[in-house]
Amino acid sequence: MKLRHVFFTLFLLAGLVPLISILVVLLPPTKALLNDQEESALIGSADAVSRDLDGLLMGVRRELQALGDGLLAAPGPRRTERRLEQPWVRETLQTFADRHRHWRRFLVANRDGTGPQFAGQGQTSAALLEALRSAFDGALGGELQHRFVELGPTEHAIVVSVPVGEDPAEPELVLSAVVEPPPGLSEDPLADEAAETNEVAAPGQAATFLLDRRGGLIWSNVEDPRRRDAFLASSIPETFVQRPMVMTQEGSAEIDGRQVESLIRVSPISETGWGVVVQKPKSAAYKTVRRMTVTAVVTTAVLVLLALGVAYLGSSWLGRPIQRLARATHAVAAGDFESRVDTEGLHLELKDLAEDFNLMGGYVQSSIEHLENAAKANRELFIGSLRAFTAAIDAKDPYTRGHSERVAGVSRTIARHIGQEDEFQNRLWIAALLHDVGKIGVEDRILRKGGVLTPDEYEQMKLHTVIGAEIMASIEQVRDAVPVIRWHHENWNGRGYPDGLKGEQIPLMARIVAVADTFDAITTSRPYQNAYTLDYAVETITQLTGSRFDAKVVTAFLRAVEMGEVAAAEAPGEPSSPDAEPGGPPPVAAVG
Repeated sequence: MKLRHVFFTLFLLAGLVPLISILVVLLPPTKALLNDQEESALIGSADAVSRDLDGLLMGVRRELQALGDGLLAAPGPRRTERRLEQPWVRETLQTFADRHRHWRRFLVANRDGTGPQFAGQGQTSAALLEALRSAFDGALGGELQHRFVELGPTEHAIVVSVPVGEDPAEPELVLSAVVEPPPGLSEDPLADEAAETNEVAAPGQAATFLLDRRGGLIWSNVEDPRRRDAFLASSIPETFVQRPMVMTQEGSAEIDGRQVESLIRVSPISETGWGVVVQKPKSAAYKTVRRMTVTAVVTTAVLVLLALGVAYLGSSWLGRPIQRLARATHAVAAGDFESRVDTEGLHLELKDLAEDFNLMGGYVQSSIEHLENAAKANRELFIGSLRAFTAAIDAKDPYTRGHSERVAGVSRTIARHIGQEDEFQNRLWIAALLHDVGKIGVEDRILRKGGVLTPDEYEQMKLHTVIGAEIMASIEQVRDAVPVIRWHHENWNGRGYPDGLKGEQIPLMARIVAVADTFDAITTSRPYQNAYTLDYAVETITQLTGSRFDAKVVTAFLRAVEMGEVAAAEAPGEPSSPDAEPGGPPPVAAVG
């Protein structure tokens, strides 16, 4: 954290702490109170619908039951069809119908389905007639029947059929009424309550559902079939069937591919066994809470922005001089030792600090330059010593003078075409320069022999890989060269020496040096051969791919040759050794 950040934080906290304290103290209880009010409103809405419907249907049943009992108890013919034809019966029924003109229809029928009918308000539709027939058939079994009928988008009716008779299983009369909402309610007994919670019952708003005792949907103010299907697919209908009681719970339903969390109030209607369910998504139920929260957040955000502005101006005024000094310090830390602090506009201790920093920067720059020069001299001395050392070794064999330098150069070129970084190339160059250092332990008579080596001499010559590795193993600075020195004569097929390594067991550096060493051996004169042409060397190395050399390394070598970055060290001549016939393959298995 920078000093200007400290200033900024202090100014910001001075403005935010009182504000946040107020929000923490007041917002949670206010939010909880609004949540409780919303849940209470939801409960009241569902209970009011249930209570009004229950009272309406219970009153209709009682009136029909009392009328039917009176008709059967009065003196008259025992046959119900004859009784219904009596003048006093018709007068009684007409008086009853006049008193209930707000009913849509009222009728009395015997078991054959015949009897007087009285039309009230509204038209009779096919759906209503079907509901009347269904309710009559159900009442003949002795059970009270209710049917909910949709007459239009906003018009509904309820059919109530009451069986009357001494034997409940075989009623003598069935009294039916098609009722509309009682005075004080709108035409739809559910519409007022639904309107209180939701204007259109659209997705994301409240919805009212009326379920039968089997959990089937009787009516809903939701027009969207996807939302109705989501409600029926939820656990609410099944829960109501198993436990037809008043309950308040939370649930979720999938609508348009997303889960919608809702508040749910279930209120049963005891008269019918139906259930009123009011479901309101939390997003809509807690709209007031969310609005209050948003208002608080916006107000807080405005005040926070003001606090941020004040904090920024204050921290900038105090921190700008320190930032200037920090930038110069970072530049020096990043290696720009020429960076200095501009002292213009600085005052008091900051100016003194800047001047001291500039003076210190000069001393550091001078010291760094001295160290860089010393490091450069040490590296040049190190590289010069290696070159002198390898030149001395090459000088033991007049035919291989300059061999190590050439192998090192070709090796670096191959590594570059393989895609290795500069650091790898530099380490490889040193390793290739030292690859024949073990020849220091081989007798001069063997190195300088003008003809083909005997098997014993050849075995001694092969020891130069082991000798070189042992010599360099104790020198930390050239530890990367040891595997190259020991294994640059290993073959890809495992038939090389000294350890018979195979394939990827051979380090990449050693595989690269093996190709470069062979190339130089073919294109330079030896006691047993004159130098061969570049094309001949390329052909020979290509033929040995997969047996002696790694194909990846050979591919990089061939690419370097094509680009003219690798060339023969000497002009080609004729073979001078009887073991190297003209035009025949050079003894590439020999030690380079």
